[in-house]
Formats: sequence, structure tokens, C-alpha cells
Amino acid sequence: MLLSNTCIYGLRASVLLASKLSDDFVTIRELSDELNISFHFLTKVLQMLTKSGILKSYKGPNGGVKLARPASQITFMDIVESIDGKQIIKECALGLPGCGELKPCPLHDQWSALKENILNMMNHISLEQLASNRASDQFNISMHY
Repeated sequence: MLLSNTCIYGLRASVLLASKLSDDFVTIRELSDELNISFHFLTKVLQMLTKSGILKSYKGPNGGVKLARPASQITFMDIVESIDGKQIIKECALGLPGCGELKPCPLHDQWSALKENILNMMNHISLEQLASNRASDQFNISMHY
């Protein structure tokens, strides 16, 4: 798997927020229930997204989170970088140190082309596009920490 579970949960929560019709804050409990993700784990994930400026949070009894800017302006890569960092899929597919153009591994050429396509997709697909394609029943997958 290219992305960590933490990143996958961040993406799922962000897509769900992008699919909401109102711009109101959504409680973390509501998100965790709808996504079937541990409340405490999701809280930590959402804190990462808030710290990176993807989300805004509001504390208090009616508090929650919402997107910090329009979903059309937030890319898949924005979420990935804020959680998994900028080094996503940079390493060798076989885990070999020193793999590169000068010392390629047996998969280097194929992996390089695939990485380029994946990174291009991540940089060009927005949360708005992902939200318009989401099927709500696909998000209710049990994965608890």
C-alpha cells in the first residue's frame, strides 16, 4: 500500500467533508460514526489536517471541523503531503538503497513511469472531484485502531 492508514482516513474524512452540502462545522463524532473510524484516532488525523491548513476547527459544545478552503482548491496530494509527507512513493519499489538513474534496480524504469502517473493524478484531482464520485456506502468500512 502506498499510503498509510492514517492518510487513507484523512482522505476519507476530507472527501466526506467536501461532500457536505452546507459549510457548517461537522463534529468529529459525526464523522467517526459515518466513516466507522475510531473517534480518538480520527481526532489525531484531523488535528494533522488542521495544523497543515487543510481544515479549520472550532472548539466547544457545537465545535467540529470543516474545510479551510473550497474543495476545488484542495488536491489529493495536499492531503497526502500533510499526513504522509512529501516523500510519498519516492523510494525504490524493491527497497534497494541507491536505486536511481545511474544505478537502477530491475523495476526502476517501470516504477518510475508508474510513480509519475500516480503523482500526476494526486496533484490534479481535487476533493471536489472525489466528493462528486463518492458512493457513501463505500466509506463505511470497519477499520479501528
